[in-house]
Amino acid sequence: MHPGPCHVMTATIDRYYQSDIILIGDRVADTTLRKGGIPMNAPNDNTAAKGLREWWLSPPRPGLHRLINPWEYRHLRFSGVAHIAGGSAAAAAGVVCLSYGVDGWAAFFLVLAALHLAGGSWYLTIDRSAPAPT
Repeated sequence: MHPGPCHVMTATIDRYYQSDIILIGDRVADTTLRKGGIPMNAPNDNTAAKGLREWWLSPPRPGLHRLINPWEYRHLRFSGVAHIAGGSAAAAAGVVCLSYGVDGWAAFFLVLAALHLAGGSWYLTIDRSAPAPT
């Protein structure tokens, strides 16, 4: 039985598929294997920030949220809880200093505690008000 013209065409395409040249836009890619590997047609998609300003502005965030370190902004819940824990430890140190009559150090630790507790609660407020990830 003689194979039809479609069967011959399919066999020819299948046989030469890997050694064909694939055109992508204006670029040409040779798909034949070489010792160095297969060349890629992908553009340079390096999206890393180029400098300090670009690093600080990624991810984009509104208004006063730009004051938050980008790593902390990406991990708001963890950072907020860590600030509250640090503030609680500083408050405890301030109370201990007050009990020993070291007022200067007590004031330092209590101010530090107030700042950490305020910052941690602000982080947790931002985290709660953020839309759910999709």
